[in-house]
Amino acid sequence: MTMSIFRKFLLLSMLLVVTLSTAEPASWYKWRSKLNAHVTCSQTSPGEGWEQLAQAYLDARCERPRQVR
Repeated sequence: MTMSIFRKFLLLSMLLVVTLSTAEPASWYKWRSKLNAHVTCSQTSPGEGWEQLAQAYLDARCERPRQVR
């Protein structure tokens, strides 16, 4: 009985490690203000009145585009 619980725990732990090892950081996007066309770089929307531009980036300065796989 104890061994089967241990095996389940081990399998679950291994599955979790594999899942976490394939995770990537969130992309950065350029956002344009609908009010004055100002452009900023952020991972999340700055709020209402901003529209997300299409290209995703790897860095916080939105200089290195993310390659599409």
